[in-house]
This record gives sequence, structure tokens and C-alpha cells, in this order.
Amino acid sequence: MDTSDRRTYLKATGSAAAALALAGCTGGGSGDNGDGDGDSGSGGESGGDVTTITPGTAPGFPPFEMKESGELVGFDIDLLAAVVAEADGYELGSWQEYSFDSLIPALTSDKIDVVAAGMSINDDRDETIDFTDPYYNADQAILVRESGDFSPAELADLSGHKVGSQSGTTGETVSKNLVEEGTLKESSYNSYDSYVFAVQDLENGNIDAIILDLPVAQTFADQRPVSIAFTYETGERYGFGVREGDDDLQSALNEGLAAVRDSGQYEELRNEWFGGSDE
Repeated sequence: MDTSDRRTYLKATGSAAAALALAGCTGGGSGDNGDGDGDSGSGGESGGDVTTITPGTAPGFPPFEMKESGELVGFDIDLLAAVVAEADGYELGSWQEYSFDSLIPALTSDKIDVVAAGMSINDDRDETIDFTDPYYNADQAILVRESGDFSPAELADLSGHKVGSQSGTTGETVSKNLVEEGTLKESSYNSYDSYVFAVQDLENGNIDAIILDLPVAQTFADQRPVSIAFTYETGERYGFGVREGDDDLQSALNEGLAAVRDSGQYEELRNEWFGGSDE
């Protein structure tokens, strides 16, 4: 599948939004436990010497996870499949889709066994779940309309403007910090279930800027009339999430990730989904 085919999703605004609304789109930690495509009654199903694990994700975070013609695709989807293929004693079951802030509750309630959703490793999440070794580095970006006259150069420049981010993400944390410190009015902040909806509002002039993960911002900027005003360094690292105490699965995924890197497959997937950009 070439890059232009993969990213048709970003151009099909209306149909994408409808599909995401039905599927339960995308953002991290707490929140109501929305149902995915159906409870899998997970907890890892054992078949002989092989244990089937149920993965969970949140579409609407291109190019990490998104829907194209009803199919779940993305870097995280391909990477986890490759990692589990190298993990001794495990196989990958059917993907379950949730809103981003319902993924951790789904994991802790045994509805899924692993989270692959561009989830940043942080102390708050680490109190509830465990993470594999990091597999991607990302900072935050500030996205604005390409044809607009708003060109912020730092976070302080967002004062007096309407800002959006996705619920439960690092972008929302940054936005809420700006509200707490008085840079942003609370009424000027808009939270979204998916960055797809946030970008639609940005294009339509309902908000002036979006705070989101840099690689996702770059994907939107490649396909939509939006651009990155500046990057805000946060030193984020993405990891696959597993239940606390699931040491065997955590170790197997870490070994699988190392094998995928050593074989060169990681670089191939990165080049496919990010055009060879550095992680």
C-alpha cells in the first residue's frame, strides 16, 4: 500500500469522521470505559504452547493508527504484528477499538492484553499499567491554518486564541497547564475525541491552533491546508502498554521489539509510514 493510498483517509473528511464516531475514535489514562467492537473476554487465551493476546488501539491518530475503507492500518498496527511474530509463545488476536481514554480501563479490566496507540510513557500511566521498552520518540507540535494570519512562535503566543487537543493526550496536558497558569482562558480550550475532528474545526476557523504529537501533526500538514507553527519539546517516548504484573508478556514484547530492530524490519516500517524520517 503506497503513501498516497494510505492517507486518502485524511482527505475523506466526512466519511472518516462518521466512521470514527461509530468506532469510538481517539487520547490516555482515565475516562469512562467505552465499549470497543465488542468485549473479547480477553486476559490472553492459551492454545497449547501459544497464548493469543488481544490488542487494543484508538483510530484517528495517523499514521500510527487509522481506518481506511473500514480497515485498521498504521505504523502501530504493523509494528505490533511484527513484534508479536518474534515473541516466543504468543500470537496476535483480533484488534479491539476504543476511544483513547478508554484504552487503559479496557486493559486493566482484561478486555484487551496490550495497548498499541501511540501512548506516551509517563509516571501517571505507569502507576496503573506497565510499558514495554520505548519504540518511538515524539515531541509536541502547534498546528495552525496554512492560510491564516496567526503564526505563534511559543506557547505564550496562544494567549487570547482558541486552542484544541485530543482528550487524554499529552497535547491536552500541555493545554490544561496553559489554562492553569493563566495563559489560556478555560473557555478558549476545546477537547476532542479525535484529532481528525480537531483539524476539521481548525480548517473551519472554529479554533486557531491544535497541540498534538509532532509525527501526527506532520501527517496532517502533508495532506491538509494546515502547517506546523513550532515544536514544543517534551521528550516523549511511546511504548506498548500491558497490565501491571504481566511480566512474561512484557519481556516477550521487549524481546520481539529488539529482534524487529536488529533485523531491519523496524526501519522498513518506519520508512513506509514516515517516509524515512528519523524517529
